[in-house]
Amino acid sequence: MHNMKCYAYIAAFAVFQTLIILAFGLFPMPTETPTVRVRSVAIQDYCASDEPFFNITLVAEVAVRNKNFGHFRFDPSRANDTYGGVIVGNGDITKARDSARKTRIMNVTIEVRSAGVVLDGARLSNDLKLK
Repeated sequence: MHNMKCYAYIAAFAVFQTLIILAFGLFPMPTETPTVRVRSVAIQDYCASDEPFFNITLVAEVAVRNKNFGHFRFDPSRANDTYGGVIVGNGDITKARDSARKTRIMNVTIEVRSAGVVLDGARLSNDLKLK
């Protein structure tokens, strides 16, 4: 008699656990897109001349904040730098994983070159003047 009662409790527990697992599996948790912010940018190399062109190496500190309760994986991507609506430089963002409710800080090196890309030489020349 006690064995049957024990088996009944085990079966009831298994059914209860199955219902809990199904409830969490069928109703997905809401997810938010991680927040990406540029925390700081440092100029590593700067080269400009009287002619309207520049070569700059920027090192940007980028923070990816994951607000979700699960981890977030992001694929390799690119960070673009624009001047006058034209992409003048880009840097690689490596594949990474952000833990649940954590912020991942990474450095992204961006090579910026204007040669052959920027067409408005007068505006660029004026923007490059140090004040």
